[in-house]
Amino acid sequence: MEPLLLTKREKRKLATQFADLCLTCGTCAGGCPVTGVDGLDVRKAVRLVLLGMDQELIDSRFPWVCTLCGRCEHACPMGIDLLAMLRSARTHRERNKVPGVLHKGVEMCLKTGNNVGIPKEDFLFLLEDLGAELAEELPGFEVPVDKKGAKYLFTINSKEPFAEPEDMMYWWRILYAANESWTTTSENWEGVNWGLFTGDDAAMKEIVGRIVKNYKELECEYLVLPE
Repeated sequence: MEPLLLTKREKRKLATQFADLCLTCGTCAGGCPVTGVDGLDVRKAVRLVLLGMDQELIDSRFPWVCTLCGRCEHACPMGIDLLAMLRSARTHRERNKVPGVLHKGVEMCLKTGNNVGIPKEDFLFLLEDLGAELAEELPGFEVPVDKKGAKYLFTINSKEPFAEPEDMMYWWRILYAANESWTTTSENWEGVNWGLFTGDDAAMKEIVGRIVKNYKELECEYLVLPE
């Protein structure tokens, strides 16, 4: 089903379709972990759209506390694409009103290649420093960066080099013990795509495209997103 929040003509067409499908049975709301936030549930969100009250849904917190887990859609006896509706509500929120730091992180990732803006030089210095520390425990260990032909290309959650760098060393130990060929990249290594979470499809596509470009240029066999 097409996303909601379109032209008035398209909206009327979709509203009729939803009115024919939605039974207001409440099965979706019964399985939703955030039912009741702002007095809403998934069933009421559908009603807001049907009644032309799109902006009320867009301005509410409900689409943002929704985890997009899909339990509502899985439970719906009519198979309505509820996730498309809720994510569309996120997409239509003004970017400067996106909750928290999510949109700022998207902008930072587009600018620097990671959500928190870690400079390339600092990132590489950290990897080298952690690699040297781990080499005291694992002889010959070093963190491979931009290694062409590696079997696995790993992206990284920026919270780790930013605040929890030791967490990376756990999976490095596993790769060392398994004698696997792997690498990460010096640029565009962010593994958490906040464009997905904020409904910013253009940013999401750009961020994914950069990762895929690294994967292809390095001729790796597998792409791993530890997040």
